[in-house]
Amino acid sequence: MRPATGVSDAIAGERTLHRTSASRALIQALRVRQWPKNGLVVAAPLAAGVLFRPEVLLDTAIALVAFVLASSGTYLLNDVGDVDADRLHPTKRHRPIARGDLPLLPATIAGVALLLAAVLLPALTGHYSLAACIATYTVLTSLYSRWLKHEPVVDLAVVAAGFLLRAMAGGLAAGLELSPWFLTVASFGSLYIVAGKRYSEMVNLGDDGPSMRPCLEQYSASYLRFVWSIAAAVLVATYCLWAFEVSHSPGMDATVPWLAFSVAPFVVGVLRYALNIDRGAAGTPEDIVLSDRGLQVVGLVWLSAFTCGALGV
Repeated sequence: MRPATGVSDAIAGERTLHRTSASRALIQALRVRQWPKNGLVVAAPLAAGVLFRPEVLLDTAIALVAFVLASSGTYLLNDVGDVDADRLHPTKRHRPIARGDLPLLPATIAGVALLLAAVLLPALTGHYSLAACIATYTVLTSLYSRWLKHEPVVDLAVVAAGFLLRAMAGGLAAGLELSPWFLTVASFGSLYIVAGKRYSEMVNLGDDGPSMRPCLEQYSASYLRFVWSIAAAVLVATYCLWAFEVSHSPGMDATVPWLAFSVAPFVVGVLRYALNIDRGAAGTPEDIVLSDRGLQVVGLVWLSAFTCGALGV
């Protein structure tokens, strides 16, 4: 009886290990490292100077959680749909679904459940505008995963729209009016990041790029450089115009024109990020934010000045 028990224990141990590995693989497939981009939901409340009001902070937290759920669900379903292509990619082949650690059916079920939860959370808490924003994000990303990512230029617009919807989410949750200045800066900032990402992918993947991302076949390096250069120029110009206008507006009671001062670190940050794009290192924007110490320092200086200006310090 002892040997039989030993074999049973071994089998049970293997099953437990398999379950643990699958759970770990699921967590990895949620791409926790990419969650920081969902921090864009605080942009509108922060720019309006009301982020730290308790009720606004709660609304923003709901928006943040909803977008974490939505983005994670999107990542799962996207990886399920791209599993064959990802297995040919030099880095994406290491993703849990592509390497076979996470079966397709559980990944699909988890992805759908997360998307439903992302829409239901704001809807059940009375944040209907936010629910519509999340639903729009879900539809766009689903269309992108199945079709739009193969359409040149359209794919840039759709991915940029995903960033823009994040930036709008906090304001919608808190019932804030989103100014044209804010929407313009957020739109061209999103396009700048996305075009830089595509440029970096083209540089790094080389001749293999079109087979791994078909839309790259329709682009040239010079065209993508043109797009992110134009986006950066409009981004900087719009931010400067907004910052100087707000700093000298009659309603601004701040003793120091912090928003005007924030222009310098903002421009330096855009130029620093452009350096990473030019090197072909902007394929994963979240990695730049987490690893570029110079960009982190500049970003912290800008955020401090921007926050002081928004709060009227």
